[in-house]
Order: sequence, then structure tokens, then C-alpha cells
Amino acid sequence: MFNAIDAMPAARRKYWVVGGKYETLTFDRLVNGTQSVFGPFGEREEAETCWREQTERTRSQAAMRFTIASEP
Repeated sequence: MFNAIDAMPAARRKYWVVGGKYETLTFDRLVNGTQSVFGPFGEREEAETCWREQTERTRSQAAMRFTIASEP
């Protein structure tokens, strides 16, 4: 499936690492006040490094989850 965002030049995109603690392991609703946002990053590799750091830091907390988001 074609994704228009993936087709855009990477140099124009900004990347963010977002996440926090979720109420349940279905990961559909964040616990209020636990939201975290890191970035913007100009390169996806920088965002991936941050994502790995946050994921490793919260590894023992099953309800924590982070993801990488991008914007054109």
C-alpha cells in the first residue's frame, strides 16, 4: 500500500518520539499526566536512538509504550 508520507523527502520531515503510561495493556488510553514528547528530530535515526533509550529506561513497566511519529 502506498503511503504519501513515506514518499516525501526525508530531509523535510520532522520526527517525534511520543508515548507514556497506558491505563491498560490494550494501549488505547494514556494515564493523564504521563504523556512524554521528545523532539523534533531532523533524522529518523536520531528519533530511533531516543526511542530505544526511552523504551529501555521503562522496560520493566509493561504499560509504558513509545512510538515514532513523523510530520512533513
